[in-house]
Amino acid sequence: MNSMYFTEEHQLFRQSLQDFLKKEVVPHIDKWEKTGTIERFIWKKFGEMGFFGINYPEAYGGMDLDLFFTVIFLEELQKINSGGFAAAMWAHAYLAMTHLNKEGSHEIKEKYLAPSITGDKIGCLCITEPFGGSDVAGMRTTAIRNGDTYVINGSKTFITNGIYSDYLVVAAKTDPDAGHNGMSIFVMDRDTPGISSSKLDKLGWRASDTGEIAFDNVIIPADQLMGEEGKGFPYIMQHFALERLIMGINAHARAEFALEYAVQYMSERTAFGKTIDKFQALRHKVADFYTEMEISKEFNYSVAHRLNKGEYVVKEATMSKLHATKMADEVIYGCLQFLGGYGYMEDYPMARLLRDSRLGPIGGGTSEILREIIAKMVIDKKDYKPAT
Repeated sequence: MNSMYFTEEHQLFRQSLQDFLKKEVVPHIDKWEKTGTIERFIWKKFGEMGFFGINYPEAYGGMDLDLFFTVIFLEELQKINSGGFAAAMWAHAYLAMTHLNKEGSHEIKEKYLAPSITGDKIGCLCITEPFGGSDVAGMRTTAIRNGDTYVINGSKTFITNGIYSDYLVVAAKTDPDAGHNGMSIFVMDRDTPGISSSKLDKLGWRASDTGEIAFDNVIIPADQLMGEEGKGFPYIMQHFALERLIMGINAHARAEFALEYAVQYMSERTAFGKTIDKFQALRHKVADFYTEMEISKEFNYSVAHRLNKGEYVVKEATMSKLHATKMADEVIYGCLQFLGGYGYMEDYPMARLLRDSRLGPIGGGTSEILREIIAKMVIDKKDYKPAT
């Protein structure tokens, strides 16, 4: 393990997390993959272990630890071979809860953040819309002020934890004529009248509940606004750096898991009188895959280090997701080939890995959108600034 970033305390945390996942999560994964429902008890166990509070303030029950504890959390979740379970955990802890922590009032943090850390409440982040996709500024959902309330109308889609969560962090237009300057962020309870949801059937990430959510004249108190009205777009953009880095870290971790499994398989599988790890054509592919994976991992660690120091790494995090998700798809595709016919069987891990990995270049901003963001920064000298 890279001692430049990880201390002995980090290593102990990794081992305890590995032990916890092996004992409490792995025995249930196949069931959750089949049912598409992660049972409620596991959220509470994650909360009891402190895993949802890794980088949150002690005042609300968190541990306020450095970002490399989060890196470990993400990496180990990828190595139990359920992208859906991993997504449900990190979407709660680093999408919904990030906005609560950064923009929520003290009252909102006490009501939503503290029980999110303990695993008593589950959150989801609602940004993507059916007609918008990666075009966040093209959002159509509205939140119109009416006295001391807001009235929400619109819809969201592809929302992880969109069915079984207890609360929703929602982006909506408070000034529909102001473009991206008219967007704001709200938190609302799942049981608020007018909120309905339907479950989506996905290629991969089968264990997670991904929903389409509708808001029909949903009335919420004005104090459910988070941060300043009209600042929603820069809030979202600011936190995209963390989300994209998370997806980059997830990608290098699942590629590493796939390679470790494939190399072990190749050392046991024989053909033509020898194990297949002795065939040069396969050995050199492994060498190439490991090289790409390690380069991606080292870059991701360096970006995490800079983000941990408080730097605004939107360009680098965008590059992280763009490169790592492409790399992971290529590595896992190749690892499935190493297994031959067994790679295509559901009894082996590669089929699920391949399906789950394919979301990497799509979710959290498609690779096409990410390339344009990078091009704007590199070619057009666009300089994005943090909102807070």
